[in-house]
Amino acid sequence: MSSPVRVIVVGAGSRGEIYSQFASIHPQRMKVVGVADPRKFAREKLRRQHNIVEENTYEDWRGIVEREKFADAVFICTPDRLHKDPAVALARKGYHVLLEKPMATTATDCTEIVAACTQSGVMLTVGHVLRYHPVIHKIKELIDAGVVGDVIHIQHLEPVGFYHFAHSFVRGNWRNEEESSFALLAKSCHDIDLIHHWAGGRRCVKVSSFGAVSHFRKENKPSAAAARCLDCPIETECPYSARKIYLDRVKQGDVGWPVSVICPSSLPDIESVTEALRTGPYGRCVYECDNDVCTNQVVNMEFEGGLTAAFSMVAFTEELCRRKTTIYGSMGELSYDGHEISVFDFLTQKSTKHTAPSNTPGHFGMSGHGGADYHLMDAFISAVANNDPSMIRSGPEETLLSHMLVFEAERSRLESRVVFTNQS
Repeated sequence: MSSPVRVIVVGAGSRGEIYSQFASIHPQRMKVVGVADPRKFAREKLRRQHNIVEENTYEDWRGIVEREKFADAVFICTPDRLHKDPAVALARKGYHVLLEKPMATTATDCTEIVAACTQSGVMLTVGHVLRYHPVIHKIKELIDAGVVGDVIHIQHLEPVGFYHFAHSFVRGNWRNEEESSFALLAKSCHDIDLIHHWAGGRRCVKVSSFGAVSHFRKENKPSAAAARCLDCPIETECPYSARKIYLDRVKQGDVGWPVSVICPSSLPDIESVTEALRTGPYGRCVYECDNDVCTNQVVNMEFEGGLTAAFSMVAFTEELCRRKTTIYGSMGELSYDGHEISVFDFLTQKSTKHTAPSNTPGHFGMSGHGGADYHLMDAFISAVANNDPSMIRSGPEETLLSHMLVFEAERSRLESRVVFTNQS
């Protein structure tokens, strides 16, 4: 039996911890041998989980670069704006790279990452986990099989979820473009990538986009509201109450996401979560934050051959990230409701249901994104073990093109004009 793929986790936060769980599920296939994170609690937690030796534990990823190569691959799970430097440096060191999405926050940085991996002869997998979602992957298989004929139009919705958006994009790490990135890149690069993927290699020739920061603005704060939810006399009337989103969950024994990310230096319990809400960013009134990323945005695209696509992202939804898609073809219509696929055949005028088994160990956090986290890891580790990049569905070239489309869409929104792309 071959030895397990050795990996180093750079960024031991939520995504780094989830991806590294693959080693707990399949210890014969993957072993976490190093970690780098400036936060002692996160770093030590991952070190203990995987019995990482002290000499392979770093506050700064640059210490890994200074050493001789001691693993096969790295997971780059740092904040968005801190992706490029470790990805480039560690690729040049000879490590295969699993890079959390987005690749980086500028087109130039994305291009440099791809160039470094290509020139160094290492594999790059970007964390576009939805490409690995079994049912969403089935959509691509059905398109390629011709069940709807020529694809004419794609309609795609991402319902972020009202409290998810408040957590991540009003109070949380992705609330402010200067500190992280714009919402279309941080949240919806998944979706633009899927549309680009379903277009089947056709070049996007023009794009337009509109969006705004709605509702979560200072002028919408109720007059009686306090600066923090725990001090607010009308908190019970607010659906975005931090007490409801975090503290009530802990009292019910739920310490998973989103509670798990708000206590940076301890495990979440009633005491630590209460303290986090009293002093940290997640306890702020949603109308008193420094958020500036879009709550709702649309993107319209035209591809070669006349294929059109329309994407919508909206914060204010009941469902959390359960995408909905309709693909209109010359011979049929494919619809996906977040659970199963239905194909209506124009000739027979009959509908056929399609699904795909997840085959995911549900008791692990890797069941996230409908099992797609697990399948992404399965593909990446298999690709490294077999030196076979064909196992990767989110490789460098196509992922770079879909990121460029995201940047062009945001340019359209900011400049209030149709952008003619120069994708090759």
